[in-house]
Amino acid sequence: MDIIMEENREEMETTDLLDLQEFDEEALKKESEEVLHMRFLTSENAVFTRTEGGFLALKTEDKEYDRVGVYLTFPLTNPEEFISIRETDEKAKEIGVIRNLKDMKKEEQEMIREQVRLRYFMPVIRKVMDVKDEYGYAYWHVLTDFGVCRFTTHMGGDAVINIGGARYQITDIDGNRYELPDLYALTVMERKKLDLFI
Repeated sequence: MDIIMEENREEMETTDLLDLQEFDEEALKKESEEVLHMRFLTSENAVFTRTEGGFLALKTEDKEYDRVGVYLTFPLTNPEEFISIRETDEKAKEIGVIRNLKDMKKEEQEMIREQVRLRYFMPVIRKVMDVKDEYGYAYWHVLTDFGVCRFTTHMGGDAVINIGGARYQITDIDGNRYELPDLYALTVMERKKLDLFI
């Protein structure tokens, strides 16, 4: 037993968990500085174009990106300000931030809004036709701005959350989001169907 433990100890000592020869302190320092430095994108230092596939490409003063991702910092409360533009790889490294969408050219604003609509697709509920609860799930039948829709949510938890005033966000079991912009715009009968949630 002692011989096996001694062999394991020797093996662990020879295996360097952090290979310091491959550790590049300068590269790490440079990457940290880039992350901490917020770069604002404007129409003077960035040009957005649409790719053949309908994606968004970006050319800055020092680099070109074949495709970029658009992320909202405040998607529900302030969707036109502090828009994060990121690389599309698995790291999604931030390239820069658009302080205000109005800082960009009109055609670029529309391209960016289109990308936002695709990423943050959230149908607006106009009418609640029915909500049934069974075995810990709620089965919704609603009319949205995209037509009639049926979806399922968990009962309780954070399936229905208040996002300010009479405004609610509903998330189904697949992670799709729906917006109820004004609870009081619904009829009394529709609101009664939501008593379990609100």
